[in-house]
Amino acid sequence: MKHTIRDQIEIQIQTIERLDPMINAFTAKTFDRARQEATQADQLINSGVKVSPLCGVAYGVKNLFDVQGVTTVAGSKILANAPAAKSDAVLVERLQKAGAIMLGCLNMDEFAYGFTTENTHYGPTRNPHRLTCIAGGSSGGSGASVAAGMLPLSLGSDTNGSIRVPSSLCGVWGIKPTFGRLSRRGSYPFVNSIDHLGLFANSVELLSSSYDAVQGPDPLDPGCVAASIHETQASLQQGIKGLRIGVLGGYFSENSSEAAQASVELVAKALGATEIVTWPDAHLARAAAFVTTASEGGVLHLTELKRQAQNFEPLSVDRFLAGALQPVEWYLKAQRFRRAYREKVNDLFRDWDILLCPATPVSTIEIGTDWLVINGQQLPARAAMGLLTQPISYAGSPVVAAPVWPDSAQGLPLGVQVIAPPWREDLALRVAYFLERSGVCQVKPANLK
Repeated sequence: MKHTIRDQIEIQIQTIERLDPMINAFTAKTFDRARQEATQADQLINSGVKVSPLCGVAYGVKNLFDVQGVTTVAGSKILANAPAAKSDAVLVERLQKAGAIMLGCLNMDEFAYGFTTENTHYGPTRNPHRLTCIAGGSSGGSGASVAAGMLPLSLGSDTNGSIRVPSSLCGVWGIKPTFGRLSRRGSYPFVNSIDHLGLFANSVELLSSSYDAVQGPDPLDPGCVAASIHETQASLQQGIKGLRIGVLGGYFSENSSEAAQASVELVAKALGATEIVTWPDAHLARAAAFVTTASEGGVLHLTELKRQAQNFEPLSVDRFLAGALQPVEWYLKAQRFRRAYREKVNDLFRDWDILLCPATPVSTIEIGTDWLVINGQQLPARAAMGLLTQPISYAGSPVVAAPVWPDSAQGLPLGVQVIAPPWREDLALRVAYFLERSGVCQVKPANLK
């Protein structure tokens, strides 16, 4: 007997109820809404109407997306008693219109300021492949829910690496589109000049089809500059022939472990990429990203910092305060640098269609880890997870994070960034599809019982 969409959603709900106590990915569950949407999807299918490929696909959202009837907490205690959202965020609306079914809101670092989702208000999200370890952040619940098999699809955000880090550590596909590609309306901001929204999925085909579904201009969001939809689904089959693919060296190899470099080597070999390329001013871009992040984040939260600093998470309050106190000259210098930096990066893509580098310097680490040693350097563990993603975000380049399982990572994933020129997400997804079909990159089931 063929299962209905409603039957499939009930199975998904049972999976969440069984596994989430181990993972702690969900902060709110919207099961009543899911059942209603599933019933509507079945009625639509039974009517004979042609439906979207996303019809009946279950998904969740990072809890900084507005969901009608749910309070948008953005990982914080401060917003916990705020009124519930009156409407869905734009990307949620678009997924619903495509027939996808919302199952809940997902854990994150407070106000998206972190790379580990060790949230002291809602508890840490655990990595499905090793429960004593972090899922990455700040979209940790989004990455872990897909890796655990609780959801095939989720929405996240990425300012300095918050999609790519959990994708890498949890071993799932993720996409951070070009800055300005997707509407951010209805999502709680962190750093307006760097914030991106994107997706996680358990396959490239699903990643591509869901990305296509949420694209489109939004005249009510001044930050959404994409004037048209550039569909990627039809291009997946075009393969990689003719693409100029290079490997980033220098900063990216100096700040990555043996296992991270092994991941890139596996991908590069499969793609026939041999030439080493230098990404311009990577170390300066990371420094400028820190300044911009701290300044904008600190100013955004300054009123509440003055009123109730004690209710902020210990991992973020000092950084927000320090950011709010930074001289404005630092912020202006960082933004002036950014304009010149983007030009250099865009010039690089005159010669290359795709560039590769690790997504994280190491595989997942134990919850509570304070320090890492990478190539002889002792570094603060939480900040170091963004070493390789921040320079890419600051340029606004589109990236697909590809799950790789190098032997030297001892059974854990360690992802690779597939970086494309501005507005060419289709190229990154074509490469990702090739890597998935060739078996080099894949999502592996977590061993959860």
